[in-house]
Amino acid sequence: MAEQYESAIAAPAERTEPALWFVFHKAELLITQAGGALQLPHCRDLAELGLSSVRSIYLGTWGARHCYVSELAHADTLPDGHTLQGLRTVLGGPDPALGTMAGRAFQIMEWDRNHQYCSRCGTPTEVRRDERSRVCPQCRYTTYPPVSPAIMILIMRGREILLARKKDWPQGRYSALAGFVEPGEELEDTVHRETREEVGLEIKNLRYFGSQPWPFPHQLMIAFTADYAGGEITPDGVEIEEAAFFDVEKLPNLPAGISISRRMIDTVSKKLARGEPL
Repeated sequence: MAEQYESAIAAPAERTEPALWFVFHKAELLITQAGGALQLPHCRDLAELGLSSVRSIYLGTWGARHCYVSELAHADTLPDGHTLQGLRTVLGGPDPALGTMAGRAFQIMEWDRNHQYCSRCGTPTEVRRDERSRVCPQCRYTTYPPVSPAIMILIMRGREILLARKKDWPQGRYSALAGFVEPGEELEDTVHRETREEVGLEIKNLRYFGSQPWPFPHQLMIAFTADYAGGEITPDGVEIEEAAFFDVEKLPNLPAGISISRRMIDTVSKKLARGEPL
């Protein structure tokens, strides 16, 4: 599949060619598999596949093909050759572009489903045609698809990196520190605050690593690296149960490769092991 995506709001008035459909039931995507590759339904209308939907939203074009996201009314009977696959599985699948688009589509569908009524006055909202939003015809309050920024921080001390484990994670699973940005905070403020709150450490030489949209439910992960500047590791006991510095060649069980936390840990560990600058 071509990966170029162009967002659009208004669906074409007349469309004769098939479109791509991101069809969800809860957090599972309807896919078919051909030649080892995951493929989306490709049809003019979901009724051609014997499916009925609660809502369908036009997304724009992906690879020059019109695409929609749709929420199934039920998943009692699926078309032959099709199956439902969890969104996390699709994100970690062999087609990263498909995973990214599926995450985008899911977030837009969830926003639309959750904002059918105005949160101020309770009036049914209406879809705007000039931007991705829903507006209340009574009080004019407008809602947009939410994005919740969250930072991730990997702290280095020589050849060691700081990893932590949350209480509800499997025993032995560790990752980088993370936390949501609070209102009025700059990203750098959040990194320092979360580091102090979760493990009681001070950091310096903050560096941007990268970002990743994470549709569970609508996060944008913004990852940083930093150097240890002082303090004793003191897990907060609320979110963080254990934390420690690990030598880059003796790392514990790590998160799955679909997350930016794993990509950052792998990248930093390899460079530190080779003595390369970050």
